[in-house]
Amino acid sequence: MLLTDKTAIVYGAGGSIGGAVARAFAEQGAHVHLVGRTRETLQAAAAGLKDAEVAVVDALDEAAVEEHLGQVGDVDISFNLVTRGDVQGAPLTEMPVDDFLRPVINGVRANFITARAAGRRMAERGSGVVLTLNSGSAHGSPMMGGTGPADAAIDTLVRNLAIELGPRGVRAVGLWAAGVPETFTVEKLSAVNPAIDEAAVQGIVGHLAGMRMTRRNPTLAEVAATAVFLASDQAAGITGTFVNVTGGMVAR
Repeated sequence: MLLTDKTAIVYGAGGSIGGAVARAFAEQGAHVHLVGRTRETLQAAAAGLKDAEVAVVDALDEAAVEEHLGQVGDVDISFNLVTRGDVQGAPLTEMPVDDFLRPVINGVRANFITARAAGRRMAERGSGVVLTLNSGSAHGSPMMGGTGPADAAIDTLVRNLAIELGPRGVRAVGLWAAGVPETFTVEKLSAVNPAIDEAAVQGIVGHLAGMRMTRRNPTLAEVAATAVFLASDQAAGITGTFVNVTGGMVAR
């Protein structure tokens, strides 16, 4: 197994992708800490996992993150997948300032807090991997509000972390994963774009597939498997970059 005896923390593990990644990490031998703000969703994601623990921690709360890591001890993998409060579906000229800035502020704050806390501890030990995920929208994403600027800021954060932490044995890597249909529900999408209904969801799924080089949407299993590889020693030569799991939607 690729992650035997590794300790992994997954922030946002109660979400669809976070839960899938946490399960994949556990299946590959990691001791997984599922972290998020809602105990019920975390416990549901952890159900059936042999070596997993659940903790209610807000990744935007610096003190809470530090306290939890102090309880965990040594950590090998830190993966941030927390939601940012993105609002989409309106032109920028019609978008309230707070809706535009929320994902930028929340995304950068949460990723910085969790990466800094883990990175300090990893650097002391001389090994570790800091991971994150976004949609790869930094290169142009109309009608997506602050999503593109938020992704751009996090992309840069990862690259700078990799430069600073690399000499101390720590890697920083990201995944671009845009529009995984298994994560789509009317409830979830309408929280981002209030105009969404069931017909719109199906239309979005078909439209996204048509935008990809592969003409098919990536699956949760594929995204999680990529995360496992990047977290493992087999990816020891990969740092300071984002791996494109969008099926070619982002052509970079």
